[in-house]
Amino acid sequence: MDRHRELAKAETGVIFHRTLLHHLGSGEFPVDEALFERIHRTVDQLNEAADIRDSAAREVLAALEPIEATAQQSQPDGHENLSAADQAALLSIAGGAKVHAHLLTERMSVPTASGTRVPYAHLQRLEAAGLVCRDTGHSVMAGQPVTLTDAGRTALAGSRRPRPAAAPTAPRPGSWPAAPTRPRR
Repeated sequence: MDRHRELAKAETGVIFHRTLLHHLGSGEFPVDEALFERIHRTVDQLNEAADIRDSAAREVLAALEPIEATAQQSQPDGHENLSAADQAALLSIAGGAKVHAHLLTERMSVPTASGTRVPYAHLQRLEAAGLVCRDTGHSVMAGQPVTLTDAGRTALAGSRRPRPAAAPTAPRPGSWPAAPTRPRR
């Protein structure tokens, strides 16, 4: 947290000196030797502020590397990070879906058994990730069935797994009692 504050403070210093340099070069001041000295001094200060910012950024990145490594180890297969749109698409495809091509425009659509439509580009992303597959034995004009792969079923089941509930915290001494979770009847 402190390193992030230092980085933000260093970035503020860079912005200040850059704004000052812009102000000096705006034409508001008469062009003379004093202006040139002030511009050179501001450029030197901007250079120092940029060096401080860069070293602060390196410290922040060094502090974040072990955290990111730990996070990557806790998610080995990478499919546990499904977005809400991916979860919804996989759920609707699990109920049954077909890829159809329009006869005149040849535009691709993916209607599902639940009545929703999955965008074709979304289906292609899921296919590239190995979560769904199409039965290419059928014609696209007649409709190619789309099914979840084993990886897709695993990812969907993993994303729907309930998270462990946090233990309720004990009330502090002298505080008001907590509101009831269900209204009384």
